[in-house]
Amino acid sequence: MFEQDRSTTAGTDIWTFQTDPTIGDIDLTGFKIEATDGSIGKIDEATYDVGSSYVIVDTGPWIFGKKVMLPAGVVQRVDPESETVFVNRTKDEIKSAPEFDDTVADAEYRGRLSDYYGGSGAIGQTGRPAGPYGRADEPTGDDFTR
Repeated sequence: MFEQDRSTTAGTDIWTFQTDPTIGDIDLTGFKIEATDGSIGKIDEATYDVGSSYVIVDTGPWIFGKKVMLPAGVVQRVDPESETVFVNRTKDEIKSAPEFDDTVADAEYRGRLSDYYGGSGAIGQTGRPAGPYGRADEPTGDDFTR
């Protein structure tokens, strides 16, 4: 296990890969996701658009798991040999994230994800510190509040 480091999302664009070396030509589809406290699932899809990159993670079997979108900025490092992507979030943070729904993966949804993951990207930035729900805003009773 490695020490949790959120510096990759503090003061940087949450929708940009911050890994060193850079992702380059690696297709992350099928790679395992390793949270700070253990394995959480596999990548179903990854995008590499500048300023709007993300990975879609399947967190487990269909009845117990769900799909979540992780902004590229939470990726700490990639190990191509073991096909593992390490992220700077816990399993609970990922499991509690708003569920991915490709019918609502719009700017508002991405803004809520920016708030949830504490990013400083222009999309959804409130300028307030994350509250007890891991978001910069208080619960609103909508389906993003868990």
